Amino acid sequence: MRTMTQTVLAGVAALLASSAALAEVTVTYVKPEDYSDVPRSVIERDRTLKDFSDYFATLNKKLPPGQNLKIEVLDIDLAGRLYPRRAADDIRVMNGGADWPRMHLRYTLEENGQVLRSGDDQISDMNYQWKRSSYFDSDPMRYEKQMLDDWFNKAIVPKVAQK
Repeated sequence: MRTMTQTVLAGVAALLASSAALAEVTVTYVKPEDYSDVPRSVIERDRTLKDFSDYFATLNKKLPPGQNLKIEVLDIDLAGRLYPRRAADDIRVMNGGADWPRMHLRYTLEENGQVLRSGDDQISDMNYQWKRSSYFDSDPMRYEKQMLDDWFNKAIVPKVAQK
């Protein structure tokens, strides 16, 4: 019985040690009620921010173990323009004009407490409707996610590889 307890404890210790080495992405939203363009209702705004949080959580798979990426979202301007309706949900119309998605991000990439890279980026995608996307048409955040993928692959991934 004692060897089984020791084996289980050793397994738990190994699991904890390996989880400490996993990459992590954390996101915070700074004054989301003041963002340029997110839904007006608190419920819809929270749903939109949860969609972004779920997306950001997937980026840890692209980072080497032990690295942490901290992102502060300072502003969001979603693709398209929102047209309010009194008795129903608002309608977002995307015409490919000056309605492209934009975000203002501040980020820090760390490893073992040491800052590898940090920045304050204004990102946008003026050609959002003309690019091939890996997201389904049914995804309401497909243009923003594609823009964030492009930013991550240009700003973070090459710098990680150069380390």
